[in-house]
Amino acid sequence: MITIPPLRIKIYADESINIAIIQGLKRRGVKAFSAKELGKLGLTDIEQLEIAIQQQAVILTNDADFMRISAHKNHTGIIYVHQDKLTIGECIQKLKIITETRTQEQMKNQIIFP
Repeated sequence: MITIPPLRIKIYADESINIAIIQGLKRRGVKAFSAKELGKLGLTDIEQLEIAIQQQAVILTNDADFMRISAHKNHTGIIYVHQDKLTIGECIQKLKIITETRTQEQMKNQIIFP
């Protein structure tokens, strides 16, 4: 019998996230990409959430508006990082742990505050 492993979390960072976080995640083997890399700067929060859904990725943000938006919309997961409270290194470390301990399925409609 073949067992299919659960899908690992992909992270899509909106434009509010420091690109160094995404770069650090990539260096650690995490599938991560940003709004800047996809040419999606300047979009509304709802449009950013739609892109995350299309990419089957969890959105990484420090924009509190996503809490309100997510209450009315199914989504692939939100990780809210308050960048003033964590260093870039601490943020990368916490995000790496999340990607190693949760699946895409577990993240559906969830909000995490690392």
